[in-house]
Amino acid sequence: MKITKFPQSCLLIETKGKKILVDPGNLKYKEEYFDVWNSVDIILITHKHPDHCNTDVLEKLNNSIKIYSTQEVQDANESLNINIIKENDIIKLDDITIEVVHAIHGYQPLLKGAKEVHENVGYIIDDGQNRLYTTSDTICFKNDYKADILCIPVTGHGLTMSAFEASLYAKEVGAILTLPIHMDNPAFPPDFKYIEEMFNKYDVEYEILDNDETIEVG
Repeated sequence: MKITKFPQSCLLIETKGKKILVDPGNLKYKEEYFDVWNSVDIILITHKHPDHCNTDVLEKLNNSIKIYSTQEVQDANESLNINIIKENDIIKLDDITIEVVHAIHGYQPLLKGAKEVHENVGYIIDDGQNRLYTTSDTICFKNDYKADILCIPVTGHGLTMSAFEASLYAKEVGAILTLPIHMDNPAFPPDFKYIEEMFNKYDVEYEILDNDETIEVG
């Protein structure tokens, strides 16, 4: 499984001859991404915020690329043709199984009104060798999800887990490798020292990828 990190929470997962793009957002978007994003097989969007859903770019992509997301994302983006999914659904892509899982977007007063997220999901991508779980912007919650690779926000600010909760969450999930994401919004900057302190304290193997960096696992 090959993983490429794009800005904010965007990930390209390549496995079994397929390309899966998750949360292609508008933060730090570069025109050079277009051809890469336009070559994928499917796109998974976790929730409606534009840092996870770059509508202007998605409108221009090849119509053969299937986009999966929630009814709330479709309602917020009427120009997109979205395959509606909900928690506990299963998406099949040849030999790859994608589980749609629970997520709880944090709330603080800056989200009051149209920005508040009422429908949010994460995805577990299972290729038979690795299970990659990308959580979406979520606060901590009890679950029995298991994954080898965990992609998780660590910036806190009431919207997502901080590095403290994320490190404990990684242990619960059983992740062999944790990849912090969602760190490109200057309004909610990451505390790299705190991330290192918490992940080391709870013995979590992690790697912070630069934007456009690729790693292979498994």
